[in-house]
Amino acid sequence: METADLAARQAADLAAQQTTDLRTRKATDLRARKATELARGATDWMIEHGSSADDLSLYHGLAGIVLALQESAEHFGDERYVRAVEAGADALAAGVDQEEGSSLYGGLAGVAAVLRAVGRPDPAREALHRVRSRFDGQRWNEMFELLVGNAGIGLGALAAGDLELAVAAVTPYLSTADRTAGGVNWPVRPSPPRSHHIAHGTLGIVYALAAIGQAADRQDLIDLALAGAADVVHRNEAGPDGFLVPHSDPPHRPELIERYSLGWCNGPAGDAQVFRLLEQVTGDVSWAELGDRCWHTVTQSGLPRRVRPGFWDNHGRCCGTAGVLALACDRIVERGDDFDFADVLVDDLAKHAVVDEAGVRWSNYEYRESPPDLAPVAGWAMGNAGIVRELLRYARLKDGGFGGYSVPWPDHLSVGVVS
Repeated sequence: METADLAARQAADLAAQQTTDLRTRKATDLRARKATELARGATDWMIEHGSSADDLSLYHGLAGIVLALQESAEHFGDERYVRAVEAGADALAAGVDQEEGSSLYGGLAGVAAVLRAVGRPDPAREALHRVRSRFDGQRWNEMFELLVGNAGIGLGALAAGDLELAVAAVTPYLSTADRTAGGVNWPVRPSPPRSHHIAHGTLGIVYALAAIGQAADRQDLIDLALAGAADVVHRNEAGPDGFLVPHSDPPHRPELIERYSLGWCNGPAGDAQVFRLLEQVTGDVSWAELGDRCWHTVTQSGLPRRVRPGFWDNHGRCCGTAGVLALACDRIVERGDDFDFADVLVDDLAKHAVVDEAGVRWSNYEYRESPPDLAPVAGWAMGNAGIVRELLRYARLKDGGFGGYSVPWPDHLSVGVVS
């Protein structure tokens, strides 16, 4: 009887485990399907509402939309999306001689990178020719960082296949670095504040120096990148387990900009992307440990809940949920993380999606505006384009597929490269 009872209990335990496994698989399948459905609906909405060539930029405009359309075309194999990519690329190529900006996120450096990525090398070269002609040997404009200045232009040139221009863009950082208590930083704008993160600050410059230094076999650029990273690490205020650095010192526009952020642009979700690159460039696992500390701070912060006004009001790639999802998926591939936090992020994107016959889109929230719900947009930074790329990547990973993108982003290290 005891043997029979034991066998019965084991059979019951096995059946219960199989039921649990089946439910887990079904939940996984449901999330992957939901993410895919949202991405398809968001792509459809983006085609109808984001095809204007008035703004060519990678940040808000057509260049970022074209890369998202390319992601959907590769994922779905839908000829509508292929045609939309071609039409977008035509518009980008036609607009090269009219675009006055040179930057990665607001001008021709970003346009060139996208044109090359979608198989338009001739207009890409023309765009870079125009970027080069506007360079005075030191900079392109009063900003001196990644989003608008030299660092981003260097990364755009690198992505577009012009290593010589990329090196020229970052060389001025060698003679303009200021020594600090922890390392070095740079004057990134005409006013005194020194910003610290990837979009407008030291870590964006670090990323460009490290990526271009590695491509050009320039140890001096890599060494300067490490000195810049050391400055930011020195400013950590989250203790030995976390990583959280203020936006800027002295505070830049404190009446508008919060002292601490968590997203890609000015927080640990973006800081960790720089640390991923530095581990790949140097082989030093301490950068991976810093990335873990960034992730600890992000996952313990309460996001994506809106825990207070202004805390987490954006769903997009630049400073919202999609940017955190990008890092979550990087970590699933490279660090062996589970899907738990990525699932939370995708569930939140699903919860806040506007879904109707027109398609899918997201409305960000600005508590200081009236009404606070902002109009949905199609672009990469705050809208559909940035979210679509991350939802499709998540869905592929959830189904056991490829963990990267059809086209890498200029300042986002491709997965699988980090040791």
